[in-house]
Amino acid sequence: QVTLVESGGGLVQPGGSLRLSCAASGLTFTFSMYTTSWYRQAPGKERELVARIWSFGSSTNYADSVKGRFTISRDNAKNTVYLQMNSLKSEDTGVYYCKAERPASVNYWGQGTQVTVSS
Repeated sequence: QVTLVESGGGLVQPGGSLRLSCAASGLTFTFSMYTTSWYRQAPGKERELVARIWSFGSSTNYADSVKGRFTISRDNAKNTVYLQMNSLKSEDTGVYYCKAERPASVNYWGQGTQVTVSS
């Protein structure tokens, strides 16, 4: 079973920064073959895509609300994907989830890590 474990969440003041990590284990394919993403879900809201980094090349996608502030990256040798979050706003508060997609459209989700942006 593929397992994703997020870490790095916590409480931060507006304007601050956090770096989230997602470590994958139990992979049945090479990690570089997985497209990996970060999603978040605020209380009472739908889960939304925050950032995605594709399995091929270095292409990325970001939600408009985080462009210029968040950066997604990956270290395939470490089976890890990161989300660097800068200039955090209260609207960024939520549970952040890591997702990995492998060929044949099989998706794996982490349990999430809480990010709270508040003064």
